[in-house]
Amino acid sequence: MDVILFLIFAIVAVVCAINVVVQTHPISSAVSLIGVMGSLAILYLLLGAEFIAAAQVIVYAGAVMVLFVFVIMLLNAGAEVRRGRSLMVQLLGIPLLISFLGLVAWFVERIYPPTARVQFGGFTGGTPRAIGQALFTTYLLPFEVTSILILIAILGAIVLARKEID
Repeated sequence: MDVILFLIFAIVAVVCAINVVVQTHPISSAVSLIGVMGSLAILYLLLGAEFIAAAQVIVYAGAVMVLFVFVIMLLNAGAEVRRGRSLMVQLLGIPLLISFLGLVAWFVERIYPPTARVQFGGFTGGTPRAIGQALFTTYLLPFEVTSILILIAILGAIVLARKEID
């Protein structure tokens, strides 16, 4: 049953991720991104990381997506204008993409040694204590840099919106 649920939600995550890129309207992309975040939370649940799944839903699918939608509305972003594609892109795009993905898969197969299979529910590092310990010791600098980057992005969105109003 775990494998079936994993495949279902992995496919949902991939389809929603493709939809994020393909959509021309930013709100539709944001809704698809919520689908990706929800699917990832369920995949975390399947691995036995309940705290990470709850944080995924609360922080990313909740707060960050509300912030994204707020910034999109603040900037009054409309639908993207589609332009005509060149003939070369239409003929070579999909074959080159497939060959690139095959080449990447071949390199990954050759470089990384085979590892043990994932045991559903076997992850023990998802407790609040383990996450807090890792976050505030090993990953303190990346955590703080990320928070500063988010603050800069919010300030940039406010500056862009203010220029549009004036």
